[in-house]
Amino acid sequence: MKYKSIKYIFLLIIFSTQLTAQVSEFDSLVNKGIYDIYNIKFIEAEKTFLELDNKYPKHPAGKFFNAMIIWWKIMLDQNDEQYDELFETKLESVIDFCDDLLDENDENVDAIFFKGGSLGFRGRLYSIRKEWFDAALDGKDALPLVYEAYEIDPKNEDVKLGFGIYNYYAEAIPEKYPFIKPAMIFFPSGDKKRGIEQLTAAAEKSKYAKIESQFFLMTLYYQFENDYNKALVYAEQLHNQFPDNPIFQKYVGRIFVKKGNYENASVIFSDIKNKCDSSLPGYNNMLLRESTYYLGVNYMQKNKIDLAEKSFAKCYELSQKLDEDKEEESGFMVNAILYLGRISNQTGEKEKAKKYFNQVLEIRDYNNSHNKAKNSLKNLNK
Repeated sequence: MKYKSIKYIFLLIIFSTQLTAQVSEFDSLVNKGIYDIYNIKFIEAEKTFLELDNKYPKHPAGKFFNAMIIWWKIMLDQNDEQYDELFETKLESVIDFCDDLLDENDENVDAIFFKGGSLGFRGRLYSIRKEWFDAALDGKDALPLVYEAYEIDPKNEDVKLGFGIYNYYAEAIPEKYPFIKPAMIFFPSGDKKRGIEQLTAAAEKSKYAKIESQFFLMTLYYQFENDYNKALVYAEQLHNQFPDNPIFQKYVGRIFVKKGNYENASVIFSDIKNKCDSSLPGYNNMLLRESTYYLGVNYMQKNKIDLAEKSFAKCYELSQKLDEDKEEESGFMVNAILYLGRISNQTGEKEKAKKYFNQVLEIRDYNNSHNKAKNSLKNLNK
């Protein structure tokens, strides 16, 4: 009897060790793939999640995170809609897979969690495309799933990302876009303060959603709260961890611009420009245009007129290509032309300056650009 007890305990220890090793391998693959995505190493991430899917075919994580690779391709250039259909298809595949798992076991917490996550990310795509009602519907459908996953596993800190996103944006978006308010009466009310608390908890304690939670906190402090000091904390934290992620890096630069610190912004945008020139993944012409513009502003402030002119001329050249198929000219183009007019005036090239200011009047009025151009033309004729 004693021998059997010892044998049982021994077998239990072996089983526990194997189970721990499996969990450790699973987490290791997930985290490696996630870090590859944020490092914009999409090919490596794809290989990692394919391995995860092959080793754990009954778990939705491999399929879900494979879809996240496409999500970050969208994030690199939100104006490019070429990946939208593929992203939606991949998410629908995850949802169907999770539904099959739930038919077998309606308390499969992984299936509930990743189905909710898929609906949530599809809603995020709809919000980027300003399809607000569809975004709200997916958010409404995702929220009960997140709550259900939390009820089954109350120690799961990752679900707080979903709680936080819904609570914050369910209040913040109708405030910023009042025309959405009538539709929101059909949805649970939001709570910005609680949403920030939940996102902060996820950013500090979650297993897989830590980085995404930090990213959300950075963007909400930047875009909605206008709290640039807090936004900068998260932006620098993310940039330091993933120095070649263009999204994180550009936010650091933009926040410095908002704070009026063009000296620090120029350091960031100079590095972005170099990475664009070196064709690093994700460092595209959109970022190059933005970089040349802010570098030009910094040169103007330092009275380095020649360098400023070169920067704004490059910004204008890029804008002509990037704005070609757009309904209206970008703010970068409008302001670059205004600056080129001011530089020409400053260097005594009056006719050239007049040409630039008249060009401003021929395109859309951006941030009072028409009045600025008219006043500049009046001063030229004095």
